[in-house]
This record gives sequence, C-alpha cells and structure tokens, in this order.
Amino acid sequence: MERRSGILLHITSLPSPRHTGDLGPAAFEFVDFLSRAKQSVWQVLPQNPTDGAHGNSPYSSVSAFAGNALFISPERLVEDGLLRPGDAGSPVAPGPRCDYGAAAAEKRSLLDRAYERFRATGWRRSEYEGFVSINAHWLDDYALFVVLKRRFGGAPWNGWPEGLRDRRADALREARARHAVEIVRETFAQFLFFRQWMALKSYCHEAGVRLLGDIPIYVNYDSADVWRESGIFKLDSAKEPRAVAGVPPDYFSETGQLWGNPVYDWDALRATGYRWWMERFSHNLGLFDTVRVDHFRGFVGYWEVPAGERTAVKGRWVKAPADDFFAALRDRFPAMPIVAEDLGVITPDVKEVMARFGIPGMRVLLFAFGEDDPAHPYLPHNYVPNCLAYTGTHDNNTARGWFETEALPEERARLARYFKAGFSAENVHIGLLRFLLMSIAGTVIVPMQDVLGLGAEARMNRPAVPHGNWEWRLLPGQAHPRVADALAAMVETYGRAPAPAAKAAGGRSGP
Repeated sequence: MERRSGILLHITSLPSPRHTGDLGPAAFEFVDFLSRAKQSVWQVLPQNPTDGAHGNSPYSSVSAFAGNALFISPERLVEDGLLRPGDAGSPVAPGPRCDYGAAAAEKRSLLDRAYERFRATGWRRSEYEGFVSINAHWLDDYALFVVLKRRFGGAPWNGWPEGLRDRRADALREARARHAVEIVRETFAQFLFFRQWMALKSYCHEAGVRLLGDIPIYVNYDSADVWRESGIFKLDSAKEPRAVAGVPPDYFSETGQLWGNPVYDWDALRATGYRWWMERFSHNLGLFDTVRVDHFRGFVGYWEVPAGERTAVKGRWVKAPADDFFAALRDRFPAMPIVAEDLGVITPDVKEVMARFGIPGMRVLLFAFGEDDPAHPYLPHNYVPNCLAYTGTHDNNTARGWFETEALPEERARLARYFKAGFSAENVHIGLLRFLLMSIAGTVIVPMQDVLGLGAEARMNRPAVPHGNWEWRLLPGQAHPRVADALAAMVETYGRAPAPAAKAAGGRSGP
C-alpha cells in the first residue's frame, strides 16, 4: 500500500481577500504549498450551502448536492468576463475569522451582476445548458426549493401550501412558470460553483494532489432532498418525521444526543436499488477522489428516537441493510473510494462490515491518552496499514490547544512515557506529527492548524456549541515556503513523499 500524507483545511479557511475563503487564487496557491510540502491529499469539509440559522455548519444544509455559493471567486468571475474589475469591489484584509453575513451579502450582489451579464451576452450558454441537463435530477428541485423558501419567508417546506408541500404536478408547474427567472438565477450560480470547483480539482491532479471530501450521513428535514424524496424517509401522512436521528446515552451524556434529522426508510431505499444514495455518491465522486462518510456506523445500525421526544433516551437501535447496501455500492464503484468515520464506540458488527468491504477507518492520536491502555486502537503501535491517522479532526482542539488547556496531568505523563520524549506547548505538534508519519498507517492527515502549531484560538468546531464555529482562517503568509520545506523533509524521511510519476499521473483514486 502506498504511503501518503495530506492536510485538512476547509475552503472557508483559505486566506482569500474576501470575508471567507473561496475558490480563487488562494485555493490554487494552497495546492502549490501542498505540492512543495510533498503532500498528496487535501481533505476538505462538505461543500454544500450553509446558513446562519444552523451556525454556518457545513454538516447542516438545504441540499446534499448543491455547492456553496460563498465559495465562488469574484476574481475568477472577472477573468471570465462576467464581472468588470470595478464590479468585484475592493478586497478586504483577511482576518483570523470568517464573516459569513458579510460574505453572503457580497456574493449575492456579485452573483446578481454576473447573472445579468450572462443573460445579456449568452456567455457559455451551451455549457450552462449541458450542466443543467446533466444535473437535472437534483438541480431543478433545489433551485425551486430555495426560491420558494424565500417566497414563503423562510418557512419550512411542510408549512407551504398543500399543493407545493405534497409536490402536486399542477402546483409545481405553476411555481416553475411564476418564478422562472429566479430559478435560472439559482441554477446559474450552481453552474459557476461547479465550474470553478472542477478547475481547482484539475489543478490538484496536475500537482499530484487527491481531493478527500466529506458526506454527512443524514440530511436536514427542511431540505430540498427530503421535500423531493420524502418516500425514502420515515415521515407520516402530514410529511412530518415519525422518527429522528441521534445517539444513545453514554459516558459523556446521560440523555444521549438528539440530532433531529429524519431517519431513512431503508426498506423503501432498497426497493429503489438505493437510487438516491447511488446518485449522491456518484455526484460526490465527481467532485472528489475519495469521500469520508460521517457517522459511518449509521449504515450498519442507527439510533432511532420517536419524533417529539426532548432527549434521545427513549430511542432504539435499528439495523440497516449494510451488506446489501455496500454490495450495491461496490457494484457501482468497484474501487470503493470511501473512508469510514468510525470514531467513538464502534460495535463489532460495524468493524466486520468495514473489513468485509475493505473500507479504511480513522485513528485520532489525541484520543489515545485518556486511559492507560496499551491496546488502545489510537496508539500508533496498534495501527493497521488500511487506515487514516490524524493528530485531530475538525471537531476537537488543536494539538497545542489540547496540550495547553485540556490534557490532564496523567494524559501528559502517558504521552511522554509512550514517546519517551518531553513535550511542550511549542513542540507537541511536531512530535505528534513525526510519530504519525513514521507509523504504518497508509495515510496521515493533519489539520493545517497542527502543521503550524496553533493554539485553541484556531479550533474549527466545538460540538454542541451552536455559535462561533467554522470561522477559523489561515492568515496570509502562514503557509510559508519554509513551513512547506520542513514538512517535505519529514515526509521524505518517513517514506511518504509522492513517487516522481505520481504527479504526472494525477487523478488516481485514493487515499
């Protein structure tokens, strides 16, 4: 198995001269940094639309297929002639935090101007029409959904007039005719997003970098997906959830976690040959070389809570047809380019499914020292080649932040004893990275914050905290050539540098 390494950095964290990172020049410069650092994987978070009502979380979206319009680069629109240089406004000095509200207002104005230019000139009209045709299975209803959401003041779809709620053909036909201009405006924005995304993907492949994406297992109830595909979810006659997702009570929470997403009706999905899931994987594997599946254990068995419960206590485990589903997925995608998010308490049946289908899981080094257990699966001597090893993920503190503010004295002692090395806040990230790189894990992924040794102020997400997440940004100059060269030296030392032919080949499935 090829040894490789990569970096986790979401698009919003790029240091572009806007209120959030985007697919402009800074994204391509980061690929150059990865190439210089001899990294062969760039992991990002879900690319779907976000909103302030859900804390701007990329794991909470109105669509499992649409792209986030905040990622569209004004600089690229100027290059394409859809904006004049003066239209794009003055760049801002990138700060350490995203400003999603300002970014949304700016992009809305710029995309309106770009659309008017498109309508007046017919810019790439045939290419746009081809995109709409190929993506009609999700795009048509997504565009109508977001237009209707605005029309009804943001009300959830089950509160719309009955004909639209139940998707009667006459009501949909009338709505499409009435809002035709707004619908085209939305589909055009999606065209721009995917066009810019594919340009970045192509540049990654030219540099020998694979893109690792992320698929949340569940979708929001108030989404175009549930509105369009209500039959594959457990809904009642009024189109409201009969059951919702969560996790049971455990050591960390005596009432469990109530997520509130509608759960799948797997019998209905199986009757369709898992069509919606196959479309979702096909769509994402067009954007990424490999995808990480969040909450993988839900494909084997999931915690189902009756709708209306205030906690997850009264839920129950329900089995999902894992073998049948993954056999169908393997038939469609023989390489099975997926990674399982298998963190936390994972039962043997989940591990058996992963082994049966050759699906790699994750190992997080920061989680390995909470107990004195030499058999802990996250300790490097227990790794297997077919896994992805991390210092940490987007959900936990940075390595330095953990060492400075969270690690108990006994955890620090276990860390020092295990590695036979003394650590400080200034060098703990280097030590952890070095031990991951020398492990037998096939792939090592490190958050950019840990490459730089940043503290708790650079944390990306605090689970269960509703606000202030997903805002950290890389500052201009932090991805310095010196940092890339130091990382490249470590990668070469431990045999993870790309083979010379890999850059020319590009685009191979991995990690």
